[in-house]
Amino acid sequence: MINAIIYGLPFSAYFRQITDTLLAVAGGYLNKINNTFYLTGGNKFMGRYNPMGPNHGPGFVQIYTNSIRRFNIIDDGTTLVVHHFTEIYDPINLHRRDYNVVPQIMPNGEEGLTAFSGVFQLDANLPFLNSVNIDSSGYFVNNDFSQYYNHYHCAHIPLYSAAQKEMHTVFFGGIAQYYDDKGTLVQDNNVPFVKTIARVTRNANGMMAEYKLPVEMPAFLGAGSEFIPMEHLPKYHNGVLKLDDFERDTTLVGYIYGGIASSAPNIFFTNTGAESSASSQIFKVYIVKNAISNTHELNIQSIGTLQLQVYPNPSKDGFTVKFNLKSPSTAKLTLYDSNGNWIESTILSNLKVGENIYSKQIEGIKKRGIYFISLETESEKASQKIVIH
Repeated sequence: MINAIIYGLPFSAYFRQITDTLLAVAGGYLNKINNTFYLTGGNKFMGRYNPMGPNHGPGFVQIYTNSIRRFNIIDDGTTLVVHHFTEIYDPINLHRRDYNVVPQIMPNGEEGLTAFSGVFQLDANLPFLNSVNIDSSGYFVNNDFSQYYNHYHCAHIPLYSAAQKEMHTVFFGGIAQYYDDKGTLVQDNNVPFVKTIARVTRNANGMMAEYKLPVEMPAFLGAGSEFIPMEHLPKYHNGVLKLDDFERDTTLVGYIYGGIASSAPNIFFTNTGAESSASSQIFKVYIVKNAISNTHELNIQSIGTLQLQVYPNPSKDGFTVKFNLKSPSTAKLTLYDSNGNWIESTILSNLKVGENIYSKQIEGIKKRGIYFISLETESEKASQKIVIH
């Protein structure tokens, strides 16, 4: 097929095609664990998309699959048949689309997948912060880790160190609810384009943490892009690169291609059609081993379990906080100004294990601007920046 395209010859004879209603999925992700296909998340989308919602303009209909659809393809050389296994259904935790599901080597050494972030939460138009680990025996929702930096689909690289038993996944730009501003984690519920390059590392005990790399994409790039690895790199059966087998200090591992080039972080609601375009750039990606400078910066909130989110943000007369508790606890919600001066505090009681939601009217603010919200429990503390207008 490739040769036919290069030399301008007919190539339709190199394709065979069938249809299956369970494969009518947009925004999901297709991977393999061993010899079984996993179609994770996504939705059935009918109509023309617009960012104002399904009831604006020509309108559209979308039905989330809320599932992991497992299947094999039986091929006798002439006919293709899809053999479906039992669907894994979870209308809360698998209600995700337009995200990254990445091949992994799990702590036990077996092949697996991790579904990172995705949109939208069932009860709020916000990205997920948690992740879902998938293996041949089922799936597990990981609420002990929060991913803040890369929420939509973007180019990514999975790398595993067998010597350290560490699984690294590196994400390149894209779209996210959070970005770093001079060491402060900033929440933007318009979910803008970002330049952030970050990695998520899982250690031998299964604990995950997020790190911001000291380099960024050169512009608002990465959303919808793909990483194309070099063909002859040392890798596992599922495509995870064998980091320990890189013999050189600097190795060309592949290319980033495609996706959206945006002229600004937030263009969704003031878009004339000229603010973004399909990127035609190709970026070489190198792995540098044993570097002694440019350390990666731990996002301390990623290893917490609060998963604090504040909305709406910007806010006018009130806000809602959503957070997660691992054990019964009270919490103190505190509002500070941009200089760190205390404004007011509220003690939250009768909280439950799992997701908690609390709404508050803004009372002690006399002028608009940037403020900070802090949520503190007996064992954890998280803070977010909020804009009051």
